[in-house]
Amino acid sequence: MSVEALTHDEDTAAETAAASAPQAAGTPETPEVAESAESTAAPAETASDAPKPASESEETPAVESPKPKRGRPKAAASTAKKTRTVELTLTVTGTADGEWQAELKNGAKWVAKGLAVPAAAVSRAAKELHDDLSGPIDEVINAAREAQAAKVAQLEAELEAAKAALAELDN
Repeated sequence: MSVEALTHDEDTAAETAAASAPQAAGTPETPEVAESAESTAAPAETASDAPKPASESEETPAVESPKPKRGRPKAAASTAKKTRTVELTLTVTGTADGEWQAELKNGAKWVAKGLAVPAAAVSRAAKELHDDLSGPIDEVINAAREAQAAKVAQLEAELEAAKAALAELDN
């Protein structure tokens, strides 16, 4: 045997004796701790080296223009809640005589046209919707009321005259 073989055999025997002594005492083995430290150090080095090529390979496709996808492109995600809107147009028209009509349109399609609506219903609806709407509408309705009251007074005067003429003819 050579000197190196004897030295190697003695070192191996010393490590085996040292390894069996701590195991018997219940303490962890020093060589295994060293080996595990080396094994964790090696993968750490490998892990630190490995992501660099992986990140480089990930960056390379990002730099290249991606192939266009089929279908419609998706819009950017919005945080606002999207609500469905319905376009309904209600038109209420009135005359100086106090006659009111309503028309309803859904988009481009007429739902109802020329519906007769009472002036009192128009006034109530305007008050329910908003005070700014009820003011002008009530003014128009009051003007129509005054015009109708004047017409009633005129007609009552004509009626009285007609009654008087009839009474003369009867006598």
